[in-house]
This record gives sequence, C-alpha cells and structure tokens, in this order.
Amino acid sequence: MFRISKDNPAFYLTAVTKERLPIFRTEALAQVACDALLEARRSGKFLAFAFVLMPDHFHLVTDSKVESKEVLRFTKGICGRRVIDHLRENGHEDSLGKLRVDRQTDGSDFVVWQRHSNVRLLWNEQMLWQRIQYTHLNPVRAGLVHHPNEWHWSTARIWHGRPLENEPFEVDRSKIEWHR
Repeated sequence: MFRISKDNPAFYLTAVTKERLPIFRTEALAQVACDALLEARRSGKFLAFAFVLMPDHFHLVTDSKVESKEVLRFTKGICGRRVIDHLRENGHEDSLGKLRVDRQTDGSDFVVWQRHSNVRLLWNEQMLWQRIQYTHLNPVRAGLVHHPNEWHWSTARIWHGRPLENEPFEVDRSKIEWHR
C-alpha cells in the first residue's frame, strides 16, 4: 500500500513530444503509447495512480518507490522505441522525418520526447487528489471532450467507477491508503 507523506511523496510527471508534435492523435499511435507505458510500468516496477495521454504529451501520477528520473527513463525510453518501430513498420516516412535528429549519444537517429520533463513532488493527499483531477480534466481543458470520461486515453473512467472492458491503461488506485 502507498501512503503519501513528506517522507513518501508521489510524483506528478509530464513528458512532452519533440516540438509538441501531435504524435498521439491517431488511435493506433495512442494505443502503442499506452501499451508501451504499461510495459514500462511493469519493467520499472512503479505504481501508476492516474494517467492521461494527450496528442502531444502525457501526465502520470506515480509513487516514489522508484526515482522520478528512472520512471521517466522507462516511460520515455520504451514508449519512444515503440513509436519509432511502429512508424518504421507501417511506412510513415514523413512522420519519421519530423522526429529525425543528428545521431544521439545512444546511437539513435530519432527523438520522440523533449529532453526535459516536468516533475512535481506531491507530499499530501490534497496535492495528490488535485493532480489526479488536473490530469483527468486535461482533455476537457484542451477542448477535446466535454467530460473526462469521454477521453479514451485516460484513467478518469476508472476513478469514476465506470471503466470500459478495454481500458487502455491500468491504475493502482486500490493501492493508495487514504488517511480519512
């Protein structure tokens, strides 16, 4: 169980695509990203409390058992590789061209994510709950839907007790120990 405190904070992570390209605007690439992020969650052994995938970024609320830089390394690394593989396998040369960069130190020729990500520490329940709500309201604020439950690439329905049979992302909501 995860019990939030100053000694055991949660993380609110945001990763943005290169040049804010709307990479995840298609259902196929959004599903690739969600599958990759689930893989990263299992590989990195971190909890996921809330999530939203937007066309050009994602927000993730997670525990602090694993350092934030490691969570980002897993999520951005695995997701980036899966997106590039998908684009290559499906002949999306124009899209790959937009992600092309000078050869990186890791030998790659493509970049999906901006180098710097945003990390916020959350050390009490009020902050945690506020970030969960903020995450789920992101597609509403962006004008993509009228209600958070309408956005397929979010954990809002799970939090509202209305999950779909084919939810694209799993959350560890039941692993939060609330003080109340």
